[in-house]
Amino acid sequence: MSELSRKALAGIIKFQAFLALVLFLPSWSLRYREAWIYWVLFSISVLIITLHFLRHDPGLIERRLEVGPGAEPSRSQRIIQAIASVLLCALFVVAGLEHRLSGSWVPIPVVLSADGVVLLSFLIIFLVFRENSHTGGVVKVEANQQVISTGPYRLVRHPMYAGSALVFLATPWALGSPRALIVAVALCGVMVVRLLDEERLLSANLPGYDDYRRKVRYRPMPLVW
Repeated sequence: MSELSRKALAGIIKFQAFLALVLFLPSWSLRYREAWIYWVLFSISVLIITLHFLRHDPGLIERRLEVGPGAEPSRSQRIIQAIASVLLCALFVVAGLEHRLSGSWVPIPVVLSADGVVLLSFLIIFLVFRENSHTGGVVKVEANQQVISTGPYRLVRHPMYAGSALVFLATPWALGSPRALIVAVALCGVMVVRLLDEERLLSANLPGYDDYRRKVRYRPMPLVW
């Protein structure tokens, strides 16, 4: 196993352990069916995507390992990522607390439908990764980076954000926690701020991006914005 593979798989294990902690510790119970389904689907999806690109595009995985507020080169993105990290933790904590205090009263068909949306989100993220090897974990422009206008980029300029927003908005329902939707909406708001800041960077530093913006009107959602 290569050093990159070890780092990537170790990162998955650490994140999934953290995800389990913020799901089950606030709920104070392992009898949380919705969380188990979500955690398993999330783990399998991340593992499959990582293994695929370790084989077919290790450079992408190397870029994705550079993640978090401390890795961001600009101060504005460090602040944005710090807020997003807190909200992401809060999303799972609120869901766990709601399960502990009032139980899960969301109908199971709604839960399973939301799990389906989560899987759809990972499919979108997979297609983005396959099309754009420069989809890194931080906002920056690399020396050899080019504008991508194929695949999902034909429809929207930021399909990665579309996939992420779907995960955020589906997660409260998948975990049986409508109250967590408030946090999910706030997280999407922070994502919009990050997207707009990223667009300013791309317009200033990525040749051809302004032409691409004129050609593809919508940012993360066709016919909406």
